[in-house]
Amino acid sequence: MTTQMLTPELTITDRCDRCGAQAFIRAVFLAGELTFCGHHGRELLGSLRRQAVLIEDGTELINAKPSPSANSD
Repeated sequence: MTTQMLTPELTITDRCDRCGAQAFIRAVFLAGELTFCGHHGRELLGSLRRQAVLIEDGTELINAKPSPSANSD
């Protein structure tokens, strides 16, 4: 029997646990999870790799869809 962890996809409502910006990296631990923006996630990546059970990196999505304000005149 295999056990599969199911974590919901990060959305715009997920926030960085360090600064409150949109989260693009999730680190799952035995006792819970933390989410980070691209900046803080990359800053902590070495430590997270040593301690986390799973790391989801969605930083390729940063700026994939510009915000409406980026297109205003």
